[in-house]
Amino acid sequence: MTETASNTQLAGDRPIDFSVVVPVYNSQDSLNELIDAVVAFFETRNSSFEVILVDDHSSDNSWEVLSTLKKNNPNTLTAIRLSRNFGQHNATFCGMGFAKGQFIITIDDDLQTPPGEIAHLIEEYERTAADLVYGVYRRKKHSLFRNTASRTLKKSARVFHDSYGDGSSFRMMTRELTQKILQHNHNFIFIDEVLSWYTNDVSFVVVDHLPRKYNQSGYSTLSLFKMFANLVLYYTTVPLKLLVYGGFTFSLITFAYGLFSIFKKLFFDIQLGYTSLIVTILFSTSIILFSLGVLGEYLSRIYQAQNRKPPFSIKKIL
Repeated sequence: MTETASNTQLAGDRPIDFSVVVPVYNSQDSLNELIDAVVAFFETRNSSFEVILVDDHSSDNSWEVLSTLKKNNPNTLTAIRLSRNFGQHNATFCGMGFAKGQFIITIDDDLQTPPGEIAHLIEEYERTAADLVYGVYRRKKHSLFRNTASRTLKKSARVFHDSYGDGSSFRMMTRELTQKILQHNHNFIFIDEVLSWYTNDVSFVVVDHLPRKYNQSGYSTLSLFKMFANLVLYYTTVPLKLLVYGGFTFSLITFAYGLFSIFKKLFFDIQLGYTSLIVTILFSTSIILFSLGVLGEYLSRIYQAQNRKPPFSIKKIL
């Protein structure tokens, strides 16, 4: 890669136009190509920029690659290594805190969204002046399971907590909006949900999504399930509402069944069955235990928030 410091204006000369935040996890093979493409794009536009890469405690040689990239791009690149794996959204949130640009762009490290597609985000902002511009994909080049999980997550966002539902990790936002969401220090950050709390001035533009060129996705079935569970428990009250309405419905059913049993005993002298009694007890007990489990999950999240469990912990900055 060629030295780019001479072609890029320093932050002290004038405000930086664009900050590109990249969460990095086990992507040693794609990082050089990604940075080359980002640098080439902004140099053709003659825009000042910086790139902030946050290594989410990768287990491959990603940090070594980032260290080399920092040496080759000392004035345009910041490399951050987290002390352990905190997840994509938390790593992105960390990088946003270091951004100095007037516009903050987030993009994945896997090259499935070509950096050249940033042009579409900028053009859409110039057309609409929206606080937030999302790049949405014509067709995602993921596996069937990953696409299904993604659609389920987006639909739940629209139904359960009135979010946009059509967002993606490829987005551009104003500095003012970024500063607002940075005040949130929950240990689980879901950026799209927090963004929806602060603005409805959102625009969408169609961008390309390419097949994965290197390695496999860092999201396993278990990690996707954990993300969905955390999203529901941290940002919605859906489980609590289910307990309220489900408990009320079950109470009505059992009350009606009790009246029916008393009626049969008084007028038909029918002996009440042992089996039905045991089934009723076991079913009601399982509902109680499930309800206590949901309440316990909420209490554990409140406990974590009260103890100020950090959303990320930085080990090293280059």
